[in-house]
Amino acid sequence: MAEQDWLDQDFYKVLGVDKKADEKEIRKAYRKLARKWHPDQNAGDAKAEAKFKEIGEAFAVLSDKDQRERYDAIRAMGAGGARFQGAGGGQSAGFEDLFGGMFGGGAPGGQYQGGGAGFGGADDIFSSLFGGSGGGGASYGGGSPFGGFGGQRSTPRPQKGGDISTSTTLTFKQAYEGETLQFTMDGKSMKVRIPAGVRDGQKIRLRGKGQPGVAGGPAGDLVVQVTVEKSAAFTMDGANLRVKVPVSYPEAALGARIDVPLPDGTKVGVKVPANTSSGRVLRVRERGVKRASKRGDVLVELQITTPAELSEDARANVEALAAQLGDWDPREALKVAAAK
Repeated sequence: MAEQDWLDQDFYKVLGVDKKADEKEIRKAYRKLARKWHPDQNAGDAKAEAKFKEIGEAFAVLSDKDQRERYDAIRAMGAGGARFQGAGGGQSAGFEDLFGGMFGGGAPGGQYQGGGAGFGGADDIFSSLFGGSGGGGASYGGGSPFGGFGGQRSTPRPQKGGDISTSTTLTFKQAYEGETLQFTMDGKSMKVRIPAGVRDGQKIRLRGKGQPGVAGGPAGDLVVQVTVEKSAAFTMDGANLRVKVPVSYPEAALGARIDVPLPDGTKVGVKVPANTSSGRVLRVRERGVKRASKRGDVLVELQITTPAELSEDARANVEALAAQLGDWDPREALKVAAAK
């Protein structure tokens, strides 16, 4: 649009702002209208296309400090009924010629470039509105900052799909062995393998099990937060399995071979050395939690336990043992350590 056509265009009305509107108000109004009338939001609508072009022209002028001054001056003189005759005998002189000297140059050939001196052009705003660039200085003389209404639109970039989050609760046995679970997400059923040795509160990220990607991008992930029920017998220590095992005094004093049960229903044989004290930890190699190609150990903590009741003969035997031990003090080492 050439400057001589500005008399017939109320750019302030097009944007719905007051003539005293500042840069921020003009930008805000433009963003709102451009989003509403953008061709991508109104495919095939010729009216919307024309409206979008009109909004772009108005913003291109009002967003540039110099062009806005020229526009206001032209509109003010036009409103006062002023008409200008050319020096050559009646031909109307263009506003470009008349105001060229007043504002330091002619009009930009009917093309209004975005990126005005005041606060950036439509090209910059559309980069934030629609995630793309207008390509060069956006021209509003007959096109749009997106390469023309009839031209090609940029191909959307591949984007990863969104992640999906869910949660599940496992028994200690399931966590020890690993478990295959069935999930239904957004109406789609899927099987998910939870690896052995998962910890309470751990989040398992399963690649490619989330929302589908956009424009050929990869699928998102499925994130499963796991709660593991406590076991009355076992705890996990990394890849190791810990268990407290009661032994009798004769087993601890004389030595013995005992069976220790595992969460999967199997058992492992453990040799208790003679003269073993309560609290001693025995290690059974590679019978703990299996992770990848390695397996942890089982850590057996021995606890000497006495019967709840003793028969008369058993009590007599214990008393005889106590007499034979004489002045032996099981707390001697503690007394020495405490004195240091």
